[in-house]
Amino acid sequence: MTSDGAVTFWIFLLCLIGTPQLEGSEAGRPDELHIGGIFPIAGKGGWQGGQACMPAARLALDDVNKEPNLLPGFKLILHSNDSECEPGLGASVMYNLLYNKPQKLMLLAGCSTVCTTVAEAAKMWNLIVLCYGASSPALSDRKRFPTLFRTHPSATVHNPTRIKLMKKFGWSRVAILQQAEEVFISTVEDLENRCMEAGVEIVTRQSFLSDPTDAVRNLRRQDARIIVGLFYVVAARRVLCEMYKQQLYGRAHVWFFIGWYEDNWYEANLENEGITCTVEQMRIAAEGHLTTEALMWNQNNQTTISGMTAEEFRHRLNHALIEEGYDINHDRYPEGYQEAPLAYDAVWSVALAFNKTMERLTTRKKSLRDFTYTDKEIADDIYSAMNSTQFLGVSGVVAFSSQGDRIALTQIEQMVNGKYEKLGYYDTQLDNLTWLNTEQWIGGKVPQDRTIVTHVLRTVSLPLFVCMCTISCCGIFVAFALIIFNIWNKHRRVIQSSHPVCNTIMLFGVIICLISVILLGMDGRFVSPHEYPKICQARAWLLSTGFTLAYGAMFSKVWRVHRFTTKAKTDPKKKVEPWKLYTMVSGLLSIDLVILLCWQIFDPLQRILETFPLEDPVSTTDDIKIRPELEHCESERNSMWLGLVYGVKGLILVFGLFLAYETRSIKVKQINDSRYVGMSIYNVVVLCLITAPVGMVIASQQDASFAFVALAVIFCCFLSMLLIFVPKVIEVIRHPKDKAESKYNPDSAISKEDEERYQKLVTENEELQRLITQKEEKIRVLRQRLVERDVNTKGTELNGASGPGIGAGGANGNGNGNGNGNGGTATTSLAIQPLAANIISTAASAHPTPAATLAITQDTHEHRT
Repeated sequence: MTSDGAVTFWIFLLCLIGTPQLEGSEAGRPDELHIGGIFPIAGKGGWQGGQACMPAARLALDDVNKEPNLLPGFKLILHSNDSECEPGLGASVMYNLLYNKPQKLMLLAGCSTVCTTVAEAAKMWNLIVLCYGASSPALSDRKRFPTLFRTHPSATVHNPTRIKLMKKFGWSRVAILQQAEEVFISTVEDLENRCMEAGVEIVTRQSFLSDPTDAVRNLRRQDARIIVGLFYVVAARRVLCEMYKQQLYGRAHVWFFIGWYEDNWYEANLENEGITCTVEQMRIAAEGHLTTEALMWNQNNQTTISGMTAEEFRHRLNHALIEEGYDINHDRYPEGYQEAPLAYDAVWSVALAFNKTMERLTTRKKSLRDFTYTDKEIADDIYSAMNSTQFLGVSGVVAFSSQGDRIALTQIEQMVNGKYEKLGYYDTQLDNLTWLNTEQWIGGKVPQDRTIVTHVLRTVSLPLFVCMCTISCCGIFVAFALIIFNIWNKHRRVIQSSHPVCNTIMLFGVIICLISVILLGMDGRFVSPHEYPKICQARAWLLSTGFTLAYGAMFSKVWRVHRFTTKAKTDPKKKVEPWKLYTMVSGLLSIDLVILLCWQIFDPLQRILETFPLEDPVSTTDDIKIRPELEHCESERNSMWLGLVYGVKGLILVFGLFLAYETRSIKVKQINDSRYVGMSIYNVVVLCLITAPVGMVIASQQDASFAFVALAVIFCCFLSMLLIFVPKVIEVIRHPKDKAESKYNPDSAISKEDEERYQKLVTENEELQRLITQKEEKIRVLRQRLVERDVNTKGTELNGASGPGIGAGGANGNGNGNGNGNGGTATTSLAIQPLAANIISTAASAHPTPAATLAITQDTHEHRT
């Protein structure tokens, strides 16, 4: 059971228990017909339209009672009270009206929430309820409200008009902001269904109880541009202030408001309701919004059933409101002023229905005075009369549908310069839109229903691309020139010793790499999205194979140099066979082919778009945002394939760097440019190790990424050609007839015979050094023995001189002694010298080299000295 149903149930129960049923004879004077009126007047929320509707109803009572042909012999009396648009208080007012004398024949009610409660309960008393100010679509349910009629059109009558306007202005994306009341909830449900049928997208639906701050902020987050607002006027002022704060107004936004607010609704009661925006800010936010409302004032200057035109009624109403204290002269209208004609025509509808019912009852000799709350027969007569009522009132043609709803045209207005201007009318039944072409849009054009996102493809700067292409083409031209030079001078020794085929392979790799630079800069500016994957594949193939050919040729050279030098001692006559160099390049190229083929077959590269945050346009004031996009070449397992390629290339780069370092100071006749190859490898490795990670980091910056990668490739290519070929070109130019080596190519003059002789001398020199060491050891031993013998000889001579025989000998003996002593020493020295000379001469004869002869001569000289 709903809350309204619960209220109705308890009201009915209390009425049955606590109050005896009144008879019609006790209901007052015999010539009076009494009806009850429930008017929302003094409440703080909801619709307080009774402020203007109650004076209009009184005017209608006066006019009806003055009409001689209407309700002859009877006077229509209205008993009313204030419901404040609160369903509980409205139920209490209804209870008091029903069970306080005199008895009522019908009820008038306003405010959808109160009408819902009253109409759902009134069927228990067989009472017809006529609502002058209730637009809730829920009230159209005949099963739930079988005795309800209303002169106020259903809120759903606005929805076809809103859909019509959306189609007219090309809006297919809207948002909804509603107050959490049943009238608005059911209206939104109907609007959603109609939007779905019309193909209009509802981007968001926000609701609030009293504070719309968060709901309005959510609209901004959702980029809502066309917004349908459904709320009472008190909440509307809070919404409008929050609109201003969130900047959801102006040329980029259109709001649909309910049309039954007063003309100055956005300026009234700001301080009393705690609105923090100024009047000027409210005016700014309200400018340009649209309203749809059922046509509540007769637009033609026709005389109505009351004998007045709509304009005459306006003057009378204004006069009555001025008497009640409202400042009408300064456009200070009370709430409900727009619905006042509906209340006026509602009283006339009651009178006409009663008049028709009286005619029917007269034939059965009954009267309306005979009606009781249990009299279903008279209630049905009143219902039938009301259902067939049709007349021209001050609100237009008054007629009711089978659901009890008012059939009316819809009026469309726009706030222009602080005033509502009529834009047109829409007839829902005939699907006819009468348009006056008086709309005025801020900015001079119809607002868009969304931010127009322009997808802009980020491409490489054209001057940068042209510059890199020019440099690459120059490099390609130089590489072809060097290939011709290499082939033309292949008979030259300086070219032959550097393996010209490897050099040609390297140059072809350079050409392929430089071509890939051109492909790296080809993007959506030159290639359609359909063809872009082919460019992606071509980039991968050319750059990978070009690198392998160029770097692989240099790598094979430095590898052979390293292998040659490590085996030189065991096999000094080892030759560098060209086929081994070519085999190594072919092997590296085969690895590339396998990886690239698997990549292309199982997970080919595709065109992937990277999107960036929205940006504001530079040179336009239109409601446009730019969505930058950047093309990338990626596959589903892109990281795996890149890791595989980078892993293989990285290993080769690091190994090549190691080999270049190991052979940095080695000169090999078989490969005469090994040092320059090593230098080239250094530069390639360093640039590749820097370019690969940096290129991945700056991949989202198309110009920087292309410039960095392109310059790295170009620099590697030009540097390799410079280091390897410039010395050869200079050598050929300076020595056109293949003369001896020059300073520009220090390795070029070493012949094959000189190399073999050099290796032989190295071996002989090592053997000679070993023999010299042995001989020197023997000489050292002989010298020691000589010193010991000299010492022994001197001791013997001293002992002989001290004996008697020596003194007796006199001069002869002395001379003999001296002579013998000197002669003995000389004899000993002369005996040793031939031995040393023999050793030295033996060593010299065995190894007659200049170095050996020099060493022996020096040793002999030292010994003699």
